[in-house]
Amino acid sequence: MYDRIKEEIERSRVRIDRLKTHSSAGISMDSEIRLYAELLLRRISFFQHERLIHLMVLILFALLTFGSVVVMLVTGEYMIGIAAVLFLALLIPYIVHYYHLENGVQRLYSLYDEIAAFLEGDYE
Repeated sequence: MYDRIKEEIERSRVRIDRLKTHSSAGISMDSEIRLYAELLLRRISFFQHERLIHLMVLILFALLTFGSVVVMLVTGEYMIGIAAVLFLALLIPYIVHYYHLENGVQRLYSLYDEIAAFLEGDYE
């Protein structure tokens, strides 16, 4: 999923650079800008949905990890510690994945803001 976000960031960056080049040359691309802004918003909404699902799974694994550690400490069953270690082994890469997903979506937000500045006429 993060690779798709990186591709979208690159596509948007190329599109924004092209818009800046054309606008500095005095070429109006208003309709193309509006279409691309709508497309980018739609794609951002898909990534937001993905981010929400990953957040829920991340919380579930965090609760399972914490719960298994608490149960192990309360009951003294160290076999539950194996489950805690397995949950932790899944939780750490999931945190890293969610971190990249969150930062990618934040970058897409800033790219959309640049496009919105073109639509409002506040571009440089």
